[in-house]
Amino acid sequence: MKVYLVGGAVRDRLLGRSVGERDYVVVGATPEDLLRQGYQQVGRDFPVFLHPQTKDEYALARTERKVAPGYHGFLCHAAPDVTLEEDLARRDLTINALAEDADGTLIDPYGGRADLEARVLRHVSPAFAEDPVRILRVARFAARFAALGFRVADETLALMRTMVAAGEVDALVPERVWQELAKALAEATPSVFFATLRDCGALARLLPELDRLFGVPQPAQWHPEIDTGVHTLMVVDMAARLSEDLEVRFAALTHDLGKGTTPAEILPSHRGHEHRGLSLVRAVCERLRVPHRVRDLALITARWHGLVHKVDELRPTTILDLLEGADAVRRPERFEQMLLACEADYRGRTSYGERAYPQGQLWRRLQAAVNALDLRAVAVAAANPQQIPERIRHARLVALRAVLAEGPRLG
Repeated sequence: MKVYLVGGAVRDRLLGRSVGERDYVVVGATPEDLLRQGYQQVGRDFPVFLHPQTKDEYALARTERKVAPGYHGFLCHAAPDVTLEEDLARRDLTINALAEDADGTLIDPYGGRADLEARVLRHVSPAFAEDPVRILRVARFAARFAALGFRVADETLALMRTMVAAGEVDALVPERVWQELAKALAEATPSVFFATLRDCGALARLLPELDRLFGVPQPAQWHPEIDTGVHTLMVVDMAARLSEDLEVRFAALTHDLGKGTTPAEILPSHRGHEHRGLSLVRAVCERLRVPHRVRDLALITARWHGLVHKVDELRPTTILDLLEGADAVRRPERFEQMLLACEADYRGRTSYGERAYPQGQLWRRLQAAVNALDLRAVAVAAANPQQIPERIRHARLVALRAVLAEGPRLG
């Protein structure tokens, strides 16, 4: 029995990056061999075991054969006679088909080290086309390593386009699409993930609401980048700078979906896109089974971001309507997330990246003034219970007017 460190741990060490999870391949062993040594089996479709002390994953060397459509349609074969090279051949990219033996010797049968040095994401073999999840993974790796100068190999991109044309991405289950999308949003430049999917045609199949934003114009006065799709990718990258929260990044991604349905006769204006976008955000979240906490922030951001930017022009009653509509009193943490998504929208424009966003600070002052009210005292002062809502709203408006009277709204 021989054990090899494989995949991402080897790749990241060669790139000089910190190594997180460590995965191992075991050659020349049976499940019974590992069970006798105290390993715990966790894989159902193929034999994967947890080390009794470290809890690292150890998988028996295996091969895979496509027997049905989709990414579930594989027949796995694990046996002591499966070689390390055969196991590595089933992996997606050459940079992930690397291994080290116990002495640290590199095993690189498919040119992964050369592709690391050339900064190329290249598929290992034509078997890449058998698993549509690999399209998402390539796009995610392109986002992860964008800062290092990696690009998708021309032949790999061509193969991905062929897979999309063959309908392979249509077999992806929503949970897996969301899983990969959420991981991509966690990267420093998530825009590369969506740009790569668009390059191979997968974005139009998986997120048509986002894909249709490309080519839709916006007023150059406010959007020097003009293209709504380009703006959206700039916004999601800005959100990645401002917050690590998945909710904020997804809200940034979906905030302008309504602009894809703007009537042609009013372009480049997008009046009413906030309301039009709500049904589209709901459709995306329902289709991909997005967690409710992520969906809810995306909805309030899509609904209110236009007014958030215009706080300097709003009447106190409109400001209060927004605070109440966004549930800022009961959910101040979520309101803060919305402000970050709105800041990403404001700064995600050509030449706006390093600008301040004073609107956010003013909204925080307004929210704090409303939240500081003693609502119990306001309720007690009401002559009867029917007056309580009116009294609360009046007290909130007084608090808002006091903030607005302190001086120039924005500075």
